[in-house]
Amino acid sequence: MTFEEKRRRLVESLTSRKILTDPKVVRAMLMVPRHKFVPEEAVSSAYIDSPLSIGQGQTISAPHMNAMMCEYLELKEGEKVLEVGTGSGYHAALCAELVAPKSSESKGHVYTIERLKQLAEGAKRSLKDTGYENIVTVIHGDGTLGYPEAAPYDKILVTAASPSKIPHPLKKQLKNGGVLCIPAGSKNFAQNLYIIKKRGEKFETKRVSGVRFVPLIGKFGFD
Repeated sequence: MTFEEKRRRLVESLTSRKILTDPKVVRAMLMVPRHKFVPEEAVSSAYIDSPLSIGQGQTISAPHMNAMMCEYLELKEGEKVLEVGTGSGYHAALCAELVAPKSSESKGHVYTIERLKQLAEGAKRSLKDTGYENIVTVIHGDGTLGYPEAAPYDKILVTAASPSKIPHPLKKQLKNGGVLCIPAGSKNFAQNLYIIKKRGEKFETKRVSGVRFVPLIGKFGFD
């Protein structure tokens, strides 16, 4: 079976389970080759709905979690997105397909921050190999500080679990009306996924579901 066939089967499974419901997210997941964002030894498992190790004690999220977070963010063409926790670069590529599809002239852009230099460099290579290097900017640094140079953002996505107190730089860098999708809770267990919407000086917070992510490390994260 080809990678394209495996990818299609994965998307069909997520759709039948009603995890994937937005046609734009379906299209993005069919377009982005997940097998190009995992280590060579994990390529055969790239289209299994499971997290995979990418080295450095980090993982690429299970596809159903990528799909859920993209749908909760309601990403639109032309939007500016900040991702905290680049990892392999796969989720940044999905976001890129949603805010600046290759077939469009959209000015959308994704900024993604990774604290581990080796992963940041690997993500840059994968994004270049898959044609997203002009849509995604990879930054090596502390993601809990956000990236004020390009703020404010329409949407912010965090792919590691924050302490219960959400890093204030991320909330500050949201546009009015912007959305932050972030897991938060304890370092190893009892985490929840939250959708936070900025309304003027106030924030509306909604708990979505229980989750388990690697911890968010940095000044406003865990030690």
